[in-house]
Amino acid sequence: MAEDKPKRTEISQMGEFGLIKHIQKSFKTVNASTKLGIGDDAAVIDAGDKYMLLSTDMLTEGVHFDLSYTPLQHLGYKAVAVNVSDIAAMNGIPKQITVSIGLSNRFSVEAVDALYEGIRFACENYKVDLIGGDTTSSQAGLVLSITAVGEIEKELLACRNTAKVNDIVCVSGDLGAAYMGLQVLEREKLTFQENPNMQPQIQGYDYIVKRLLRPEARMDIVHELRDLKVVPTSMIDISDGLASEIFHICEQSGLGMNIYEENLPIDELTYSTAAEFKIDPNTCALNGGEDYELLFTIAQDDFEKVKNHRDIHVIGYVQEASKGINLVTRAQQAVPIQAQGWVHFNKGNA
Repeated sequence: MAEDKPKRTEISQMGEFGLIKHIQKSFKTVNASTKLGIGDDAAVIDAGDKYMLLSTDMLTEGVHFDLSYTPLQHLGYKAVAVNVSDIAAMNGIPKQITVSIGLSNRFSVEAVDALYEGIRFACENYKVDLIGGDTTSSQAGLVLSITAVGEIEKELLACRNTAKVNDIVCVSGDLGAAYMGLQVLEREKLTFQENPNMQPQIQGYDYIVKRLLRPEARMDIVHELRDLKVVPTSMIDISDGLASEIFHICEQSGLGMNIYEENLPIDELTYSTAAEFKIDPNTCALNGGEDYELLFTIAQDDFEKVKNHRDIHVIGYVQEASKGINLVTRAQQAVPIQAQGWVHFNKGNA
């Protein structure tokens, strides 16, 4: 009799966050200094008077970026910005980074110089020190892995699991721009592949293209909230799409939300480009991803402090879990939100 084959579960069945939970349940923290481990934007370590924050992100060629339209300087800058954004999402201040890279033999020293030029610009902008890393060969193109170290006063820490019923839901900046920038660049790439004599037509799309290629971590919002003496009751950065991040806060806080369609901040160029591509602008805002804005909740008492801020938008409120996670349309209909942002390990993303 043939032996039974060992069970095989495809990673795509679990997805990124299912895989993280699967790994997480096998580990327990044993050190008292580990205050928060797997499951938030950054780990939290007790460092005495303050908490230390640690976060790691990996960018892989062909999955997270396409070098046919991504300048290496921009890629270096973005790699730092997305890690700083994780520190910002904890309401923290970044201090140091390490950078590890895997390189195939098609990259020259000059290419590495260009990549690190972008990294240096980002370090200067966010006032962080590059303190180490690793370099190795790669058979799969360029791989970038950055670890960011930050700090936070203990009373100012913002996590995903601490939202409260009746909190106000806020978001910084505007949403969906990076997704539409990607659509423009992918269209021009396809056009070039069909006719190499054609020049890319990206004039007029500068804002949304920049939002994809060189995003900014919203450290300005973190500093301004401190100036306003507002401590978010929960916070997360928007890397996989607004809907996905809403689900993270709601799931970890054990709550629901109502988000108002009419309050979603969408830039005029994002809106017009979405119309050009026949894409619903709300879909871009909810599910586009890579905006690296901040989604956060605040207490009702702090509303007056932020209501006139030009770049903080009130988009909804927190409610009991039994009431669900809904998008309230302009017709005042509550429609359950579906999280359809970027899904790692999906066969279409391989």
